[in-house]
Amino acid sequence: MSIKSPQIPPTFGQARIVVLLASLLAALSAGTNYVFSAYGPQLGARLGLSHTQLNLIGLGGNVGVYVSAPILGKIVDSRGPKSLLLSAFGLLLAGYSGIRLIYDAGLPTDVTTLSTAMFALLIVCSFMTGVGGNGGLCAAINTTAKTFPDKVRGSTTGLVISGFGLSAFLFSAIAHLAFPGNTSSFLLLLALGTSFPMLVGFIFVRPIPLPPSEAHYESIDVDQAEADAASLAPSIISIPVHDNDSRTHLLTHDREEGIEAGLGHRQVPTTPVEDYIAETRGGVGIELSPSRGASRSPHPGRHRSSSTRRSFSHSGKLLLEVGPNIHGVKLWTSIDFWISFMSLSLLSGTGLMYINNVGSMAQALYVYTHVDRYNEVDASQWQATQVSTISFMNFSGRVLIGLLADLIKSRFGLPRSTLLILVAFIILSSQIAAAYIDNVRILWRASALLGLGYGSMFSLYATLCIEWFGLPHFSENWGYLSLSPLFGGNIFSVAFGRNLDAHERSTESSYMPPPARIPSRQCLDGLSCYVDSLHLTIGACSCALALSIWAVLRDRKKVAAAEVDRDGVYRRLPEVIWEEEEEES
Repeated sequence: MSIKSPQIPPTFGQARIVVLLASLLAALSAGTNYVFSAYGPQLGARLGLSHTQLNLIGLGGNVGVYVSAPILGKIVDSRGPKSLLLSAFGLLLAGYSGIRLIYDAGLPTDVTTLSTAMFALLIVCSFMTGVGGNGGLCAAINTTAKTFPDKVRGSTTGLVISGFGLSAFLFSAIAHLAFPGNTSSFLLLLALGTSFPMLVGFIFVRPIPLPPSEAHYESIDVDQAEADAASLAPSIISIPVHDNDSRTHLLTHDREEGIEAGLGHRQVPTTPVEDYIAETRGGVGIELSPSRGASRSPHPGRHRSSSTRRSFSHSGKLLLEVGPNIHGVKLWTSIDFWISFMSLSLLSGTGLMYINNVGSMAQALYVYTHVDRYNEVDASQWQATQVSTISFMNFSGRVLIGLLADLIKSRFGLPRSTLLILVAFIILSSQIAAAYIDNVRILWRASALLGLGYGSMFSLYATLCIEWFGLPHFSENWGYLSLSPLFGGNIFSVAFGRNLDAHERSTESSYMPPPARIPSRQCLDGLSCYVDSLHLTIGACSCALALSIWAVLRDRKKVAAAEVDRDGVYRRLPEVIWEEEEEES
C-alpha cells in the first residue's frame, strides 16, 4: 500500500501568507531600541541620571543587538526559529518590564541619584531588549527566506525587514495618540507590545517547504548566508535566471537578457582570481573553458544526489560560482575590509549618537524657548516626533537604496560602491543641519536626513559585503563588519553625554533656578548644550566621506582592470557552464 506524501502548500497559499504576516508582526516588534529617545529624558529626570548614564543605558540595547547577531544566526540555522522567538518573548517582556518597574519606583526619599546596582540593572534590562529584538528579527527573516521561492524572496524578505525600520515609528505614534506624556504607560506598551507578538510568531512562524514545481534548485535547507543576503540586500539576490535543461549557461544568456530588460545584475569581478570559488557547495560542477560546447564536469567521478546538488537557488548558485570567497585571515588583511569597517564605524556611531540623544536635543531646544511656559506633554510630543521621523526615513532609506543601487549599476554602469559617497554625504548633511537648527519645530529636518542615511547605510554596506568578499561566508564576514558600530557608537554617545552634563553644571552656576516644572537636570542653553558634540560627528563624517571616495576609486580601478584583463578573471566568467551530473544507481 503506497503512502501519499503530505501536500505542500502553494507559493501564495494561506499557509505561506500566514507565515509572512506573522514574520512581519515579529519584525515590527523588534526595532524598538531606536525608540529610546522617546522616554530616555523622562527616565533620567525621574531617576536623577546624568546624560552620560542615559547614554550608557541606551548603548546597552545597541550592544545587545550587534554582539548577539553572530550567535543568534547560528542558533536559527541549526535549531530553527522557535527557540529564538520564545527567548525574544521572555527577554523583551523582562527587559521593558524591568525598566518600567525601576521608573515607577523612582528614587527613595532624600536620595538624589540612583544606586550603582539599580543603574547596572537598567543597563542589563536594556541589553535584554536589544538581544530579544534581534532574536525575533533573525527568526522572522530566516523563516521568510526559507518559505518563499527565489522569484519572490527579495520582495518578501524586504517586506519583513521594512517592518523592523518602522517599529519605532509605530510605537511612538501609538504612545503619542493614546497616552501623551505618560512614560509609565509607554513602557508598559513596549513590554507587552513587543513581547506578545513574539508568542504569535512562536505559533505561526515556521519554514514551509516549496512545491517541486517551484522549488527547482531550492531545498528547505537554504544556506543562512543566502537568507541573510536576501534580507539585507535583496537587490543582489533577486537575479533573474531562466531555467534551461540539464545544461544552463548562467552568465551568458541570462546576463544578456537581464541587462536588456533593465534588470541586469552583472557581477564584474573585483577580486583576484585565486579568491574566487572553483565550485559550489553540493558538488555542482563548473566548467571554466572558452568553449561553449564543453560538457564535461571537472569532477566527473564525483556523484551526489540531486537534492544535494540542487540545495541552492539559481541566484545563490550564480553568486557562489563566480563571486569572491574572502574570509578568515584574508578578510582581516584586506584593505577593503578595513576601509568598510572604519567608515561604517564613523557613520553608524554618528547615527547611534543622534538616535539615542535626539530626545535630549529636542528637550534642550524646547526648554530654551519655553522656560516660562514649559509643558511636559508638549515636550514629550516633540521627542516622539523626532523618533517617528527617524524611523519612517530609516524604512524609506532601506527601500530606496536597493532601487538606486540597481539603477546606477544597470543604467549607468557604475559600481554600487558609488553610493557610499551619497550615504556619507547625507549623514554629514544631517549633522551640519542639526548644528544650525535652534528651533525644535524644524529639528525634524535633521532627523529626516539622519534616518534616511542611517537606513541606507546598513543595506548598502551589506550589499557591498557580498560583492567584495563573497556570499559563502557572508554571515561570518557581516558579523565581523557589524561590530564596527560598537566602537563609534560608544565613543560618540559617551562624548555627547559628557558634553551635555558639562553644560548642565555651567547652567546651574550661571542661571537663576528654573521653574519647578522643568526637570532638575536640564540644560537651558538650547543648541549650545550639545553643538560641540555635533562638531565632533561632522569631523567624523567628513573622514568617512573621504574613506568612501577612496573605496569607490579602488573599486572602479579593479572593475576597469577586470574589464581589460581578457586573459585573467573576466575572460573566464562568460564561459561558466553548469552541467548536472546524473545520479548513478
